[in-house]
Amino acid sequence: MNLYKILIGLMFCFTFGCNVKQNSSDRQSLSSDTIRYAQGFTVQHFDDYTSVEVRDPWDSTRILQRYLLVDRNRSLPGNLPKGTVVRTPVQNIVVYTSVHAAIIDQLGEIGRVIGVCESRYMDTPAIQEGLKAGKIADLGEATAPNIEKIIDIGAEIIIASPFQNAGYGPAEKLGIPIIEAADYMESLPLGRTEWIRFYGLLFDKSALADSIFHETEQRYLDLKELAKHVQNRPTVISEKKFGSSWYMPAGDSYIAHLYADAGADYVFKDLPGAGSTPLAFETVLDKAIHADLWLIKYNQATEMTYKDLRTEYTPYENFDAFKNRRIYTCNTGVVPYYEEFPIHPDYLLKDLVWVFHPELLPGYTPRYYRKME
Repeated sequence: MNLYKILIGLMFCFTFGCNVKQNSSDRQSLSSDTIRYAQGFTVQHFDDYTSVEVRDPWDSTRILQRYLLVDRNRSLPGNLPKGTVVRTPVQNIVVYTSVHAAIIDQLGEIGRVIGVCESRYMDTPAIQEGLKAGKIADLGEATAPNIEKIIDIGAEIIIASPFQNAGYGPAEKLGIPIIEAADYMESLPLGRTEWIRFYGLLFDKSALADSIFHETEQRYLDLKELAKHVQNRPTVISEKKFGSSWYMPAGDSYIAHLYADAGADYVFKDLPGAGSTPLAFETVLDKAIHADLWLIKYNQATEMTYKDLRTEYTPYENFDAFKNRRIYTCNTGVVPYYEEFPIHPDYLLKDLVWVFHPELLPGYTPRYYRKME
């Protein structure tokens, strides 16, 4: 990296990413947003800035990051507490994941994205168009992005998902604010959706973000109520083994909550935690051999069949759901599953209600899932 680029990097540090610490005695709080479902962030509004605190999802006793959102057209206040200053509305954004590109698109701000990582997974049409036209830079892998290119394109902000005990490498030294988007760690479906209220603040689109959230919330709750009083709750398992382990969603996971809200009895609901737990195939077979239904996501050019599943691993045929032809699949290479469900869990919930209780949604055409043939 030449001297010019180093100087540019330092300029970004001083302009956009400075940590500021001042006496807080003269701050005056105006209000705090009521966050109803999300556990990962809080919002507090002050006279001349907004503070958003993102909690560490792996250690509830500490804050992962505090963002101080300041109108870019106003002078930097002199009474800021310690935190990362972010000038709003944000511009010239680098996005590491397709999920957050899709969220920015929903907020009508996709034109502010100037660089992305792992472009092969970016299914948002405007992103693909921008890449082809050379308006959006392909920055390579999220684990090792092209740092020089990030500087060259004039990135002012990076939106990336944090991982436990892992940083962002050389990108952290640029001084560019990194929005640590820990939304994927939320266990409640509407908790993950609620993060759009944080992202809306970044773009000065709070009203739109709140509208998207509340409309999604209402549709979700209506579907949950529809399935609430079903008499028969079919037992269900999900996914398949990967390598030597079968990663099964834990009992407090996003998927487990969706299964319950859709009127199913999740076989592994007693697994502790909110993530996924690696289990031996024999463990899954022993506990779930008689499960009524089996849901599988995959990504391939053709639709998965029972023959494909048997060829992949013959012991799968021992499950009742296999024998009784009650497996439902979602081909994420064909449908925009990963781009949509974080903000629209109502879409996914509706599909699951259809799978578990089709009589509740007569005439419904599923968005993601199909009965395997």
